[in-house]
Amino acid sequence: MTIPGPAAAPSLIGRGRDRSLLLNQVLLGAVVLLAAVLVVLFDKVADGTLLMLGVAIVFVATGAAFILPWNTFPALAILILPLVDIAAITLLRAAAPEASLGLLWAFPAIWIGSAFGGWGAVLGVTLISVSFWSLVWTDPQQEIGPTTFLFPVMIAGLATVAALASKRTLAQRVLLDKQSQYLQRSVERARSQEDLVTEVLQAVDFGVIRLTPEGSLVVTNEAHGRLQRARADTSRAYAADGITPIGDEDLPLARARRGEEFENALVWHGDPGEERRRALKSTARRLYDKDLSDAGMIIVTLDVTAEELALRAREDLVASVSHELRTPLTSIMGYVELALDDPNLSPVSRRSLEVVERNSSRLLDLVADLLTASAASHRGVELTLRPEPTDLSVVVEAAVEAAMPRAVERRVTVAIDAVEKVRALADPLRMRQVIDNLLSNAIKYNNPGGRIDVGLTSDGTHVWLAVSDNGPGIPESELPRLFERFFRSGLVRNSTTHGSGLGLAISREIVRAHGGEITVRTTLDEGATFIVRLPATSAREDVGS
Repeated sequence: MTIPGPAAAPSLIGRGRDRSLLLNQVLLGAVVLLAAVLVVLFDKVADGTLLMLGVAIVFVATGAAFILPWNTFPALAILILPLVDIAAITLLRAAAPEASLGLLWAFPAIWIGSAFGGWGAVLGVTLISVSFWSLVWTDPQQEIGPTTFLFPVMIAGLATVAALASKRTLAQRVLLDKQSQYLQRSVERARSQEDLVTEVLQAVDFGVIRLTPEGSLVVTNEAHGRLQRARADTSRAYAADGITPIGDEDLPLARARRGEEFENALVWHGDPGEERRRALKSTARRLYDKDLSDAGMIIVTLDVTAEELALRAREDLVASVSHELRTPLTSIMGYVELALDDPNLSPVSRRSLEVVERNSSRLLDLVADLLTASAASHRGVELTLRPEPTDLSVVVEAAVEAAMPRAVERRVTVAIDAVEKVRALADPLRMRQVIDNLLSNAIKYNNPGGRIDVGLTSDGTHVWLAVSDNGPGIPESELPRLFERFFRSGLVRNSTTHGSGLGLAISREIVRAHGGEITVRTTLDEGATFIVRLPATSAREDVGS
């Protein structure tokens, strides 16, 4: 950064010119008055007229410093006062040569050096030196000695120090001004961003609140207030199933104040059947400062009443239709089997009945999937499990054996060389449902003549089941929705392969109910691998509850 030189002096003077003039001039006037009194008391006055004239000039200059509006004059106008002071001190020095009044020249020298920098110091020292030497050379009683030359050097040193200090002060002031401007811009930018965030928060239709680490509320928006008022209009709060009452300590805000993090916590406000009943879904996340210390919690709340009612209506419809379809389908399949047992059926009739049987079986499987999906609905109803010590290798081998006819039909090879003998606490029927679904998908969506590898192992902590195929794979863009209900890949929708889009969703619900997880690894045109992870020896405590 370049330090401002003399050209910056007007700026320096203009900022506090009146104050600087008064301070310097009043100080000099007081010292001159004291010096004049001492000179008179000690009878060192050589010329009383010059003494009075010098004191008068200093006091006139001091009065001018008080009266005149120096901040309206050009910057160089300030030179008038120190030059007048130099002349006045010259008269005082002549009036009392033995009183060392020449030391008073230090005041205007410092003043000019600090106000105008280097060139001001040179000007002041030059005038003072000329005045001093003229008095020495014109006074026959004054002897030429070291003081004759050291005194101007001393004045020059004082003026130089004042000039350097002035430059440093000016540079610091410029730096402070720049920092102040930068800080002001930062404050304005922060205020603008705060206003923008506030406007956005007030515009959205979901509630947002922020809590301090101590649990105090510091930020909220209008939507949160509306949701709170709607909640206040209802009587009690219920869990996600809509029928289990919960206390105030289990509400999202209370949980967040205890430091809990959660996602999509659904709470019903209002008794079942109330028209004003509301469903609020909340998510809480912890905030951290730059030093990773706790900065509190942020809670987002959304009114999902319409969505939940629509979802429940759909699930009720699916469950009702599925139950209504199961009975006639079972009856149809029973009569078809009886008809197929007739040895007198013609080949044409037998083939027609076999088509009816296959399609009825498909419909019954679809109904079973729909009922299972309904059981694992968003109402919070857990799948019913009956865990027991199970040899999963037996379940896998039975599932592969049952799938072989379909695999042979599509010329797909199923290898179980990597299946190890592994035991786990699981529901064998539900796990058979998962394995059947994974094998069925691998066969249906594989290329004719493809290959499927089934593996089962354990690392002592988890049981790992893998079903791999070398089929067309799954597009990466569809992976996030792969386990959603009723979702079918675009590759499947454009083919003749039938499916409900429920199998993977049901499989994930079953695996999660066992305390595990199901994931997929896939590469387009190279196949897919579905991996099931289960606890090795125990399931979740609430399995089957």
